[in-house]
Amino acid sequence: MNSAKLALIAACLVSAAAAPSSFAAGVPLTIDAVNSAEQLKPVGAGKKNASVLRAQILLDRAHFSSGEIDGAYGSNMRQALAGYQRKNGLDVNATINTATWAALNADTAAALVPYTILDSDVAGPFNPVPEGMADKANMATLGFSSIDEALGEKFHISPGLMKRLNPGKDLMRAGEEIIVPNVLDTEPLPKARKIIVDKSDGTLTLIDTEGNIMAQYPATTGSAHDPLPLGAWKVKGISHNPVFRYNPKLFWDANSADKKATIPAGPNNPVGVAWVDLTKEHYGIHGTPTPSTIGKTQSHGCIRLTNWDVMSVTLSVSTGTEVLLQE
Repeated sequence: MNSAKLALIAACLVSAAAAPSSFAAGVPLTIDAVNSAEQLKPVGAGKKNASVLRAQILLDRAHFSSGEIDGAYGSNMRQALAGYQRKNGLDVNATINTATWAALNADTAAALVPYTILDSDVAGPFNPVPEGMADKANMATLGFSSIDEALGEKFHISPGLMKRLNPGKDLMRAGEEIIVPNVLDTEPLPKARKIIVDKSDGTLTLIDTEGNIMAQYPATTGSAHDPLPLGAWKVKGISHNPVFRYNPKLFWDANSADKKATIPAGPNNPVGVAWVDLTKEHYGIHGTPTPSTIGKTQSHGCIRLTNWDVMSVTLSVSTGTEVLLQE
């Protein structure tokens, strides 16, 4: 991607969001509790427990992501359930009913598995990520700020829940055995024929060559000030680990003191680890340094996914793939 094109992605920076709530105090959350969890009835909004966590991991394994795995029965999980039910010909009610629970558990793999921390996991370097664009531009790379963030992104899990699952564990010690979501051995997706981004649902769906749903991801899709550009477009190109050419003139809410800056690549880059360029000028699908905000905040017009979800998309689409942005 050339410098001029990279400059255009400035229309897509993230906005802030509150951190998700924690599990209720005293609720047991162990590998055995999650892997043997049974269907919970009823499951209300905001509910957090072993059954919800198990379902969330199984949805992720089936390519129906709820974004950052946090064990919460929130809006992203309800959309993931609805998409999974739609794909599998089930009653679409966004609940963990008996039929949906049975379908999910046809995947007999353990939801949580042991993992031994590698030397490469703890190699870093881990550095604080500055807030200002000028300070970001002075960094050699925008890598992970901590081992918590690195392992959270590797296993699609909120850092807080990772710690909850691993009390007393030293995450910076290579050789330490921890418990993680079983999300590394899933089958890659086949090539997609079409991407559908739905504004009202806040989802990005991949359609296979037969016209069937094959994957769904939660997405942040613009704002009142920078609305999603509805219409039919195509993928123009794909860039992994892009640098970011910040131009404050492209931001209606930029600090008047800001100047143009080149922001280095890395998972904490403003557009994350990948950029899918669209034929609609200035717009694309990209990652984010703040996965907990996906589907819960607004963007500057582009389609934002977690870093791991956007990587999954880039491996399934190619130049020329159809893209429908709809209400």
